[in-house]
Parts: sequence; structure tokens; C-alpha cells
Amino acid sequence: MTIKKQVSKEKISELLKKGFKGVYYSRDNSRVYPYNEFLTSVLGFTSTDGKGQSGLELYYDKYLSGINGQILYETDIVGVEIDGGKASYIPATNGLNLKLTIDYDVQQLCETAMEQAIEIHKAKSAQIIVLDPNTGAIRALCSKPSYDLNAPPRDDLTALNALSRNRIICDVYEPGSTFKILTAAANVEEYLQGNKSAFSPNHIYNSSRYRYIDGQKVKCWSNHQNGKHSALTLQGGLNNSCNPIFVDIATSLGKETMYKYIELFNYGSVTGVDFNGESQGMVLPVSAVQNVDLARIAFGQTIAVTALQLAAATCSAINGGNYYTPYLVSEIYSNDGIIAEKITPKLKNKVISENASKIINQMLESVVADGSGKHAYIEGYRVAGKTGTAQKYENGVIAQGKYVSSFVGYFPANNPKYLALVIIDEPVGEYYGSTVASPYAKQVFEGIINLKGIKKS
Repeated sequence: MTIKKQVSKEKISELLKKGFKGVYYSRDNSRVYPYNEFLTSVLGFTSTDGKGQSGLELYYDKYLSGINGQILYETDIVGVEIDGGKASYIPATNGLNLKLTIDYDVQQLCETAMEQAIEIHKAKSAQIIVLDPNTGAIRALCSKPSYDLNAPPRDDLTALNALSRNRIICDVYEPGSTFKILTAAANVEEYLQGNKSAFSPNHIYNSSRYRYIDGQKVKCWSNHQNGKHSALTLQGGLNNSCNPIFVDIATSLGKETMYKYIELFNYGSVTGVDFNGESQGMVLPVSAVQNVDLARIAFGQTIAVTALQLAAATCSAINGGNYYTPYLVSEIYSNDGIIAEKITPKLKNKVISENASKIINQMLESVVADGSGKHAYIEGYRVAGKTGTAQKYENGVIAQGKYVSSFVGYFPANNPKYLALVIIDEPVGEYYGSTVASPYAKQVFEGIINLKGIKKS
């Protein structure tokens, strides 16, 4: 009978001194995480016997765990050991190693930024993911609060499940205005293809801040006198995050066309990331969508996505139109350096044309230079992005005073190398994505610029 596992060497020495009969011990192994509370929700943890329980420890357990050694004895045909028979020993085989796509320095920047976000905004949680838009490689992924991987709270399963859950990959939320990138991209692509239902990028939209759809009033977030604001083009609509403009686009394109792009951008489907428990999000069946639903989907309501879905979709909108499957491991190799498997970027599909992607890039750069994303602006560097602020729902109704503040941004805008999505859940006080989330993307981008020695453009 096994009494206890993972007993320290000192405790074993004390036990042996007592001279108890029939008490034996065997050597064991245990995982040690030298960086403690770092990359927690990505790495995951193991059981006391070294079996992967969550994160990459679970997903790649068959590679990491190795093969136990064996002692084989000679037996007769029915399995009875032969007296004087020879024993054969098969040594254990070490597990393989993983090389992650994670950039340690970028991850450290993100860990620090999210800790500050939790402290400053008294938020329920803070999350960030950084990707290489041209490959899908995840350079950083951080969720706070977290825990020390060397001391997971095994005696409190509720806390363990909550803290170890990778919210960026497994949880969904209403994205709000960051989703407008899809609506804008769909309109631009359809216009370039000659679709008469699409609007020219230079089209000037109705200046009313209201739209009435199926008898329901859909309004702009901003409060303008006389119910109107300045006449805006699509660029102005993105800069000012004007909901009615995106309602006009979606209702004009129609639900079949909008859903074509929702599917192309892989919303409502898993991204295929190498991680267990990925959510596919929540997208209404096209057959069930009413006009008012379509109107709200256009600006990021009545649809729920994962942070990873939104980040990967945005990458494809701004990298020339190529959707790459996001991934966390680039190599699986042995202790002697032999590569067992090399994981390379996987192009999943084409979402929009290169010309449409260039136009969206220019518009999103203007959002940071002249619009709601100005708190992410860095002098001398071409930063682009989109802010988002979404109300939260509880039991099917709006939870008063509870918001999700977000910002998705990238740089350099003319040749994106780093894309970051920041999500601050339930900040106290100020709650707009423009003032709560975007400064942390700027902080991480400035850190990358300094660490990598990136020169001004």
C-alpha cells in the first residue's frame, strides 16, 4: 500500500531511523517550474505521479511522459516464472522536450502589464495574447490572476479550475467594437469584387446616430445633440466606433454575405490551436438570424468569441488576407537534440484579398493616429488597431456597471510583426477600451521596441 507520494529526502531519513519493519520507499520524480507564476495557463500542471492534467502538460503528455522501465522474467506457457530463469531489464526512456513559440522577453512584458492592469483597475481578470500575424505563432499568452505552478491549490478544486483555465482559448465573450474589423473587411472586399450592395470606402453615411431595425432602436454609443453627428465615411466610422455605420453595412450586404465572412474568419469554429478545451464560440445559426440580430452582430453584439479567435481573425485581416492556424509548440525534440517533429505555419484559408487587407490596414492605422485608439500611439512607429467596449450579461440581461474593455493592435502597420489583444474584464471606474485596454498594448509594444532594438520608421 502506498502511504504518501512526493516525500522529501529529509523526511525519508527520519523515517528510516525509526527502524519500522515492512516500510519501504522508492525514488520518484517531480516537476519543478523555475519561473513559478509565469506562463501558468499555458504550461499547465501534472498530477503527483507526473501525468499531465492541464495546459501543454496535458496536450503533449504522450511526448513528455516517456516510457517506464521494465524487468522481464522467463515464464512457462501459462505465465508461471521458471526457477533459475534469466531476468531481462529494459531501461526507462526519457520523455521528449517541447520548444515553444513563446518569446520569453515578450511574455515577461505581458506578465508585468497584466499584473499592473489588475492592480490599477481592480479588474476581475486581465488577459493578453501576442501573435506573429504572418505565421500564427503565439509569442505570449497571459491571464491574471494566476498561481505558482510549483504549488497549485489542489485542496480547493474550484480555485484550481478557475485559476488554471486558459480563458483566452477556452472562454467566450461579446467582443464589441473590435469585431467591426470583420464588418469593415467584408464591405471593402465585396466592394472590390463589384458587389452593388457594398459601400465605397469613400461613401458618406447617414449622420443620424440612430437606426430602427424591426421596430428596435439601435444607437451610436456617443451622445450628440439633436440625435446627429458629423457625416462619416467608413474611416470615420472606425475612428469614432460608430455603430449605425456598421449596421448599414451588414443590413445592406445581407445575412448570407455577412455569414460567409464570419465563416471565412473562422468564427463559430475552433482555430485548431494545439491546446485542449478550445471553445468554438457562439454564433447564431444563419437560419435563426433576424434583421435586428444581424444589425447587432455587425458591431460585436449577439455573437460570442474567444480571445484567440478574435486575435487570429484580425491577423488574417491585416497580413494580406491569410488565416494561419495559431500554435504554441514549434519543435518536439530529445535530450540529445534529435528533432522528432517540427511544427511549421499552417495556412488554413484565404479570407480577403491583399488589396482589401491594405485598405483595412490604412484605416486601422488612422484609428490609432487620429481616432479612439490614440492611447496606443507611439511616436515614430506605425501602430494600428481597434478599441472595444462591451456590456456584460448575467442571466440573459445586461449587468449594470459591468464591462469588458479591449483593444486589438499591431505594428508596424505597413508590415505587421506583432499583434496584441488586451482584454480587461470588469474594470472599476473607467471602462472604455480606448482608455483602459489600449495603454497596456502600447506598454508591451514599447517594451518590444526597446528589447528588440526596433528603429523608428
